[in-house]
Amino acid sequence: MKNDYSDIIKGCIEGNVEFQKKLYDWFSGKMYGLCLQYSKNTEEAKDILQDGFVKVFRSLGQYSYTGSFEGWVRKIFVNTAIESFRNKKMKFSDIEIQTYSEKFSYENIVGDISAREILEIVQELSPQYRLVFNLYAIEGYTHKEIAEKLNISEGTSKSNLSRARSILQARVKELMPIYQDS
Repeated sequence: MKNDYSDIIKGCIEGNVEFQKKLYDWFSGKMYGLCLQYSKNTEEAKDILQDGFVKVFRSLGQYSYTGSFEGWVRKIFVNTAIESFRNKKMKFSDIEIQTYSEKFSYENIVGDISAREILEIVQELSPQYRLVFNLYAIEGYTHKEIAEKLNISEGTSKSNLSRARSILQARVKELMPIYQDS
């Protein structure tokens, strides 16, 4: 079944509360999950979710009806998460990438870890590392794109990703004693 959102979008633009609720109901679960990926806790995720929906409703008139509507909504939420990060005026670690250039073992060590546990591990990362990790590993941005979005150097993006991976790998090993010796 293909979703045609045009009637919903039109209803939302006209201020129809029923259509706004329908749009919210369709996307709130997925977008909340995205917000959790970028936040430290549920309260921060709820704030990003609320801000994201405000932006979606305000921007609906700008949707061009080309490409995926869900992708368009997701992009607004990712940008809202980035903006939330910026508003907290956090600084990126500008550590040389060579410091964290350890070789990583990408074997399937997360097979026995639940999605919830993985999310909790990612939420333990510092905001800077979590943001770069999500943009790169989840959203698929390049280091150049991340650098432009966050006004940092590509080297900083790479070092933050490398450090995030190192921390995540260490945490997974702590949770999975079988991999302690690898």
